[in-house]
Amino acid sequence: MSRTRTALLAALALVAGTAGAAVAATPPDVGAAAVPCTVEYKVQNQWDTGFTTAVTVTNNSAAKSSWAVKWSYAGNQKVTSGWNAKLSQSGTAVTAANESYNGPLGAGSSVSFGFNGTYSGTNALPTAFTLDGVTCNVDDGGTDPTDPTDPTDPGTGSRVDNPYAGAKVYVNPEWKAKAAAETGGSRIANQPTGVWLDRIAAINGVNGGMGLRDHLDAALTQKGSDELVVQLVIYNLPGRDCAALASNGELGPTEIDKYKTDYIDPIAAILADTKYAGLRIVTTVEIDSLPNLVTNVTPRATATANCDTMKANGNYVKGVGYALNKLGDAPNVYNYVDAGHHGWLGWDDNFAPSAALFKEAASAEGATVADVHGFIVNTANYSATKEAYFTVDDSVNGASVRTSKWIDWNRYVDEQSYAQAMRAQLVSIGFPSGIGMLIDTSRNGWGGTARPTAAGPSTSVDTYVDGGRYDRRIHLGNWCNQSGAGLGERPQAAPATGIDAYVWMKPPGESDGSSTAIDNDEGKGFDRMCDPTYTGNPRNNNNMSGALANAPLSGHWFSAQFQALMKNAYPAL
Repeated sequence: MSRTRTALLAALALVAGTAGAAVAATPPDVGAAAVPCTVEYKVQNQWDTGFTTAVTVTNNSAAKSSWAVKWSYAGNQKVTSGWNAKLSQSGTAVTAANESYNGPLGAGSSVSFGFNGTYSGTNALPTAFTLDGVTCNVDDGGTDPTDPTDPTDPGTGSRVDNPYAGAKVYVNPEWKAKAAAETGGSRIANQPTGVWLDRIAAINGVNGGMGLRDHLDAALTQKGSDELVVQLVIYNLPGRDCAALASNGELGPTEIDKYKTDYIDPIAAILADTKYAGLRIVTTVEIDSLPNLVTNVTPRATATANCDTMKANGNYVKGVGYALNKLGDAPNVYNYVDAGHHGWLGWDDNFAPSAALFKEAASAEGATVADVHGFIVNTANYSATKEAYFTVDDSVNGASVRTSKWIDWNRYVDEQSYAQAMRAQLVSIGFPSGIGMLIDTSRNGWGGTARPTAAGPSTSVDTYVDGGRYDRRIHLGNWCNQSGAGLGERPQAAPATGIDAYVWMKPPGESDGSSTAIDNDEGKGFDRMCDPTYTGNPRNNNNMSGALANAPLSGHWFSAQFQALMKNAYPAL
């Protein structure tokens, strides 16, 4: 049965104080045993342009040696000074971390701090707080009051708002060994990457390699007494990646029953093992396939017969729904559905229809939108996280940059703006307001000598955009082993509003596909987009592929690419 995410027992109450103060407080009937932490946010004094606030945090969980409280404002409030906490602010998001003298916070203990701030218009109180990534003022154990079908809760592995907050992330020993064996690879060998379950055999391990239980056992060792996230890529739909032959899978278009019984069910059974209840398990659910049902089907010029087949038989939608439903049964599993990238779904014709399709899949085969913790963008792709030297609102000599050949009327120029907008769209159509986004930054750094350091010349929209863009691909539609690419932002939690984490879901150094046809028993075909001599197709506007030469099959180690990614890393290694 599907479980909902941890839910509010009651909305935070806004109460008038005796001296004109305002308070965001916990309802008095919420039991401390079920609430991991409480935050009382009290505006003690307020005037036309400023305010003074006192905050009291109570920890109802295990004792802490340090702490950090986070919240976001709905308006333009800015923290200007504070006491008894180190306060920082990025956009609307505020973090208050302990000082050196008040780090210890025992079970049942409280700590208080305060600050001054400015605002204009209205000074709306924040409505959600976290303590070390755990949502406060909510029931985090016992029966979930919003899910009448969930009569019991073991009290272990209850979901937190952002699984990455306050947690380490699993380092795959197999990838670490390959990276460390490369010259200079030890500089990044300890970075966490995704574990790809790209065929049924991967569940038990391929050719003597680690299977799913092996990885989870290793994760328990790495976890120790800390919180730890394990990142899994669920990637084996029937007729997988209908528009990209290099990443075709082992299951035929009609083998939905085999997908369920031989692939998803065994994975779900392992993840539900109470041995692993203390791990935070993030699943990236079926990259690429759903967006194909929007962009690569009839009557689009980019349609393929394979994608038409998968839209007609519904097995992508059924498969994703089934995976969300079954994997979401484990209370420590966090499902993130793939949402393409801005260079695929950022156009008006693609954006809203894709969100609607994601909801359709999240409502299929017994799943509900509550089985979705969030979405991931740019998985195994190369789009820049943030372009610094132009925005979609810029114009040159009276012409919008959207008319440039590179942007080509897209609404977004980078992944972060796209992810934040997609999140808003998904919430607007019925996904939970607490969903978060992940951005795969494993290969989108675009550093090295070709990285721009200023905006391009204002001669035309094309010179302006091309001269200033970090993403140096020939075309946004190029996706295979891109020349010039570099490692991007290192994995980190909560880097921006609405973004749960930057992640390296695609392990750097693993090929996207072979440069030439290679016989194999992995179900992987040859895609000309991986051939550096290929002159293109409608999906990349008939441009050269930009792919590196001499690449092996997708998922296989590609030493030359790994070295290039390190050379072109940004931030530099």
